[in-house]
Amino acid sequence: MPTVKEIYPVEGMSCASCALSIQTILSAQKGVKSAVVNLAMEQVVVDYEPQLIDPARMVKVIDGIGYKLITDRSISTGDQEHNQNRRLERLKYNTLMSVAFSIPVVLISMVFHQIPYSHWIMLVLALPVLAIFGREFFIIAWKRALHFSSNMDTLVALGTGTAFLYSTFNTVFPKFLQSRGFEPHVYFEASVVIISFILLGRYFEEKAKQRTTGAIRKLMGLGVKTARVIRNGIEKEMLISKIIVGDTLVIRPGEKIPTDGKVTEGDSFIDESMITGESVPVQKKAGDFVIGATINQTGSLKISAEKVGSETMLAQIIKLVQEAQGSRAPVQRLVDKVAAVFVPVVIGISILTFITWSIWHPASGSPIALICAITVLVIACPCALGLATPTALMVGLGKAAEHGILIRDAESLETACIIDTIVLDKTGTITVGKPTVAEIVWDENNIDHSTFEDAIVSIESRSEHPFAAALVNHMKKQDFIPHEIVGFESTTGKGVSAFVGSDVYHIGSKSYILENNGQFTKTFLEKDDELRRQAQSLIYVTKNRNVIALFSVTDTIKPSSASAVSELKNMGIEIHMLSGDTVAITSHMAAKAGIDHFKGEVTPEGKSDYVRQLKDKGRRVAMVGDGINDSPALALADIGIALGTGTDIAMESAQITLIGGDLEKIISAIRLSRKTVKTIRQNLFWAFFYNVISIPVAAGILYPFTGFLLNPMIAGAGMALSSVSVVTNSLRLKRVKI
Repeated sequence: MPTVKEIYPVEGMSCASCALSIQTILSAQKGVKSAVVNLAMEQVVVDYEPQLIDPARMVKVIDGIGYKLITDRSISTGDQEHNQNRRLERLKYNTLMSVAFSIPVVLISMVFHQIPYSHWIMLVLALPVLAIFGREFFIIAWKRALHFSSNMDTLVALGTGTAFLYSTFNTVFPKFLQSRGFEPHVYFEASVVIISFILLGRYFEEKAKQRTTGAIRKLMGLGVKTARVIRNGIEKEMLISKIIVGDTLVIRPGEKIPTDGKVTEGDSFIDESMITGESVPVQKKAGDFVIGATINQTGSLKISAEKVGSETMLAQIIKLVQEAQGSRAPVQRLVDKVAAVFVPVVIGISILTFITWSIWHPASGSPIALICAITVLVIACPCALGLATPTALMVGLGKAAEHGILIRDAESLETACIIDTIVLDKTGTITVGKPTVAEIVWDENNIDHSTFEDAIVSIESRSEHPFAAALVNHMKKQDFIPHEIVGFESTTGKGVSAFVGSDVYHIGSKSYILENNGQFTKTFLEKDDELRRQAQSLIYVTKNRNVIALFSVTDTIKPSSASAVSELKNMGIEIHMLSGDTVAITSHMAAKAGIDHFKGEVTPEGKSDYVRQLKDKGRRVAMVGDGINDSPALALADIGIALGTGTDIAMESAQITLIGGDLEKIISAIRLSRKTVKTIRQNLFWAFFYNVISIPVAAGILYPFTGFLLNPMIAGAGMALSSVSVVTNSLRLKRVKI
């Protein structure tokens, strides 16, 4: 049965157990194949069968446990951002009002506790903090309780609610404890300050999380809203959503290209840095492909729209990054397991703490027991645990996208950091991928070559062979004078012949020239031997059977390939090269790139066998290719990396796509992977360390030895600070140089 994968925003999540609860209940629904929740992005990626379940049913299920799933597709990205800003403003208002009411409560409690009716004044001031500004803690906790589940809000509601109710009871009925020899203490200041600190922490956390989604917002902001379209011979401006495939668009200097298409008229340089990460503008002329959202710099262009709407390269990039940021890294599985039992365990520890202190220290056990129990509930909130992995992933994957590196999912990002072997395809990966003329040798008796050049270009322009295109591109000049061609004949795989005036020309391989009685001079024969030793392809030109020119044609190595290979070796990675070309050409290119391990005359199946053999030896292998004939090897490798533009974006066989990139971007991808995984581990260490250390201290383990009890207010501040510190640590990835 066909499935649909959708990304839906979720409102109301606050911790790892929230995310896990939503994920669990959605995954349990009939028709849902998978559901992956990203706490930092506040969204869920749902893969479901629309015949068995619809979005309305999902909304109802999620609403039942206290959250809001937004499935309305009429809500634009701008509307979503507006709603996020409104929620942030509401959170800011609640935080400020909570702080405003909390300050006098703290002052009365700490400084002016002797004033008349101090307990009643604090009760009146504390009530709005819990009932109005912090009411969401209690609402969500209640909804979760109805479903026999819990989350961070449960801990906050239990802690602050218990402190408030205990204090209210002692305010209204002070003699109840006094008659039993206990002082009726109140903890209004603890309940309101905890609420204030947590609200403040959430506000800063939300602000920081918005920064982690900056890459997606930046990508979304690249597109244009309108374009000039020529229809029925009339140029008019229309919304980008109205453009259809085949429309002719007019782009002036300095404007963004509206959508993906092919240049039909004009010549200009295009700044593609926002898509590919390459800073150098690329020249585009008739027949070249251009990418939507890139900037036209110098000349006017007309393009024919080939991809529109969700099919454009920018739209696919945004979708890939969103899905990747919503995916779960393998390390997250540990967090999920902990989150599943964390809150119930903390509640159990809090109850055990209260009972232990009440029994072990009966003289003052009630106040100490209450303080310790509340402090355990407050300090153990698993916010930092839930944010540790997704925030780092969001920043890392977003930064990769900004540099033209598309990583399919979190698992691929995590795997990339342990790669120790890279297998490179030659053509289009190490080399440019198309033949170019490397050298021309003319007959020394023919000084003026211009007439010959125009004749050769005129003949080769009729040939469809890639080598013919290389000759034409190399020799055709602005003052080119086309010659009249008569009797053009093409012999497949060998060469072409034609008459130019009364002269007969043959252009092709050495064997083709010999078959047609071509006459070689000693100079050409010596040059033939020299160039063949360099593994270059040779094309001869004869005029009236006499050789007049020799062209050496080669697929040149990319300027950055050798330096990139050297850097990868320095990173401790072993480099291999595979090619379908001859052993001589493969060996020559490997030497130029500085690659020690290579193999020529390899079929696509042979490439996958080569990768399998490396994996059998225990190597962690990344395969880098063009994603077409290399797809079996790309799929088999631990990581498949595709180099290319346009159509390469949708390649199913690769986990990482480098848009318009070269080998240097592989270095960037591996560096970013290592930095991101390192950041995730740092975040998880501090999140676990914080809870492991803080819970025993909160329970009062130090009190018998030092008399120290952790104040619930300090616990609230510490919990809020831990979440903000995790997000801030993740944001450091934005400044990492890759």
